[in-house]
Amino acid sequence: MTSEGKCIDINADVGERTEALFDGSEERILRLVTSANIACGGHAGDDTSMNAVVRLCQSLGVSIGAHPSYPDREGFGRVKLDISLSELEGSLTGQVKALLVIASQCGATVHHVKPHGALYNAAATNTDLAATIARAVAVVNHDLVLVGLAGSPMLDVWRNLGFSVVAEAFADRSYEPDGTLRPRSVPGALIIDPFEAAKQSLRIVRERFVVSAGGNRIRLSAQTICVHSDTTNAHLIAKATRQALEESGVVVKSF
Repeated sequence: MTSEGKCIDINADVGERTEALFDGSEERILRLVTSANIACGGHAGDDTSMNAVVRLCQSLGVSIGAHPSYPDREGFGRVKLDISLSELEGSLTGQVKALLVIASQCGATVHHVKPHGALYNAAATNTDLAATIARAVAVVNHDLVLVGLAGSPMLDVWRNLGFSVVAEAFADRSYEPDGTLRPRSVPGALIIDPFEAAKQSLRIVRERFVVSAGGNRIRLSAQTICVHSDTTNAHLIAKATRQALEESGVVVKSF
């Protein structure tokens, strides 16, 4: 299938590690992506890190998004919490609002919201949870775009609540046969070989399918490809992915 006329966004989850700001790894990956999802206090991040990453995004022309999560810094937002939907909604509203305040102070605009970790994975199949995320964001700004798992019910929930949505696929994660992400606790969940990650991304963009861990083809259509900034070889994965896409004729730009 030809890549002519195809466009794709590449995003990264950032602002999650203070050391990444000081050792240059945050900037290295931001130079290769077109959208950033900035941790805003739930699993990681604080006013200082948000300010620093927003300014980096401004200088590099990277689209800014909020990356809220379960309020779980101890578990890095990668453990499903037993928390009421009302409590979760309040926490998510506060997280998104915190980034919008920081961005406004920097003269920047927040364009999208992408849930993090266990919240993202649970909301992909739990419509009540997906609706809670949407309600939390609506309190802050209903015009924010919501980013979620390609092919999942969460996108339909958000559309029905009047949000613009962007479907996401992953360069550095393996898929289960049902189209969900393979749990990180299972061997082979992470793709750390830059060549393999780039190959998966090309297949998603050019041929609109991904091969699951079980070997079956999963049809999907995505507008953005994610590279996690804390994945081993993240910078090399982002570099290989962008290079492979551009060399095949795909235009890489923010959604």
